[in-house]
Amino acid sequence: MKILALDSSGLTASAAVVENDVLQAEYTIHHKKTHSQTLLPMLEEIKKQIELDLETIDAIAVACGPGSFTGLRIGSATAKGLGLALNKPLVAVPTLEGLAYQYYGTDKLVCPIMDARRNQVYTGVYEFVREGPENGMGSYALRTVEAQCAVDIRYIAERLNGLEREVCLLGDGVPVFREALSELLRIPYSFAPAQMNRQRASSIAALAQVYYKEGKIQDAAEHQPEYLRLSQAERERLEGRE
Repeated sequence: MKILALDSSGLTASAAVVENDVLQAEYTIHHKKTHSQTLLPMLEEIKKQIELDLETIDAIAVACGPGSFTGLRIGSATAKGLGLALNKPLVAVPTLEGLAYQYYGTDKLVCPIMDARRNQVYTGVYEFVREGPENGMGSYALRTVEAQCAVDIRYIAERLNGLEREVCLLGDGVPVFREALSELLRIPYSFAPAQMNRQRASSIAALAQVYYKEGKIQDAAEHQPEYLRLSQAERERLEGRE
C-alpha cells in the first residue's frame, strides 16, 4: 500500500509518502510562508527525489482539521485536485489524531493542543490500546478518550486532571499556554521533543494506512475540511445581523 499524505493544518507544511509501513520521503517546513507557496513545490521535490509515479499511489491522505482555516482549505483543495485527477480515494485524518499518532505505543495519555486563538485551543485526549497477544507480536490502536473540540485551556486541563494519568503534550498551542498548563495541571506531564511537537505528514500517512484498511475512505469530490467552529468572517457576519 502506498499513501501520499499532506498536512497544512497549521503553520507547518508537510508532505510524505509511506509505502508498506516504510517512510519513503517526507518534506516538512515550519516557516511563515503561505501553504499555497510551499505545498505543491514540496510535493514536486518528493516526486523528483524518489521518482514517484503518482498513478502508483493507492490513496491520498490529508489532515482534515481542525486547524488554520486557510491552511485546511489549501490542503483540502490540493488533495481533492489530486484525487480527482488521478481517480484515487481520499483518507481524511483528523489533525489531532495525526498529531497524537506520533506517540504510537506510549502507555501515557496523549493530548495535542493547537492554538485556536480567541483564548481557545483545539484539543483532544487519546490513548494507545494494545491489540494481539501479550507475549509476542502485537500492535496498538489509537483510542479517543476526549473527542477533538475547541475549548478554553482550563477545560482541557481539568479534564486531564480528572483522568488521573500521566499525559504527553504536543502541538503549537503548548508554547502559547505552557505557563497556564504548569499552573493548572495536577498530574505528571511532559512536553514532546522537537522532532514530534508539530504536524508531520508521515504520521498522517501512517494512520491513514490503518483507516484505509478499515474502509474509511471517501471520494475526492465529497471531501470537506472539519473546522469545528466558524471562521472569523462568518462570525463577524452573524454578529452583524444581531
